[in-house]
Amino acid sequence: MAATAGGVEAAPAEVAPRVEARGVGLRAGLVTVAFLVAAVAVGLAVGPVHVGLGSILRSALSYVPFLDVHQPLGAVDHAVLWQLRAPRVALAALVGGMLAVAGASYQGVFRNPLCDPYLLGVAGGAGLGATLAIVYASAAATGSTWTVPLAAFAGAIAAVVVTYALGRSVGASHMTGALVLAGVTMATFTAAVQTFVQQQHTQQLQNVYAWLLGGFSTATWHDVAICAPYIAVSSLVLVLHRRVLDVLSLGDDEAASLGIDVGRARLAIVVAATLGTAAAVSVSGLIAFVGIIVPHTIRLLVSTSYRAVVPLSLLAGAGFLVLTDVVARTVLSPAELPIGVVTAFLGAPFFAIVLRTSRTLR
Repeated sequence: MAATAGGVEAAPAEVAPRVEARGVGLRAGLVTVAFLVAAVAVGLAVGPVHVGLGSILRSALSYVPFLDVHQPLGAVDHAVLWQLRAPRVALAALVGGMLAVAGASYQGVFRNPLCDPYLLGVAGGAGLGATLAIVYASAAATGSTWTVPLAAFAGAIAAVVVTYALGRSVGASHMTGALVLAGVTMATFTAAVQTFVQQQHTQQLQNVYAWLLGGFSTATWHDVAICAPYIAVSSLVLVLHRRVLDVLSLGDDEAASLGIDVGRARLAIVVAATLGTAAAVSVSGLIAFVGIIVPHTIRLLVSTSYRAVVPLSLLAGAGFLVLTDVVARTVLSPAELPIGVVTAFLGAPFFAIVLRTSRTLR
């Protein structure tokens, strides 16, 4: 109780919830970078053809200008490393980092710890676009390298545009909840259309399901070049908005009182996360739970502040998916397990834990 000028004690004002505004500490940053480097090293070294880490390093240094380093690898090992494993590792790192940072951003902007990168219908739209391309453009039969990714990207963007239009139609005051419901509606609709198309073309089911379950078995440097610019720009925007996400977690009214243009900030974050996610899934297929597992692990181990969660999720997500891909291609070797199966196996129990503890992870 506090005394007033008239001698009457007044009740203290209710203190608004605060966010632990803690950035990335040196220790956490170094550990996360080390984890990513170790994951990349494992991804490059592990496989049916053994390539030592020393040989990998010397081979990489041989491409650096002004360094007189002899190429230590033979023609076969060189092709395996730089034409098969390296693009696969690079693509897995790009996709994993994007899905993780998009998941963290969605959770912050919608103030819901269970949101994932596919919240606004990205997965449904991408799946429908890829299905239409595989079935009607015969992309799998002709060996086209761009038809399916382009169709998946277009489908994801179209689904999110419709979702956003539906959510916005209810008014700004209810837009956050309406966007989630509109995303569920769009996902249901695209799933229905996709199922209808599959039933009419059962001979293509194997190709469709192979894409839907995700994977990097056919990854090339062309795929990396297609998605890298989108992912780089989207990730940069989200990292630059990490402080805004901390403020938005206090609520729209509190954020507005602190000078944040809530509508503009939310739109920028959602557009960046959606664009990057669409680019990622267009070349990888649908890989679930990365956007749930990685950000919440960072929250549990490091900090709940988005100043730490967003950049660390970007790095840890890249390393996580690279290691997951190593498991997918080695656990049943010489056969390969779809990476979506591995992430779902890890993510389902993790999601249940987050669901039970969601109050403490907001």
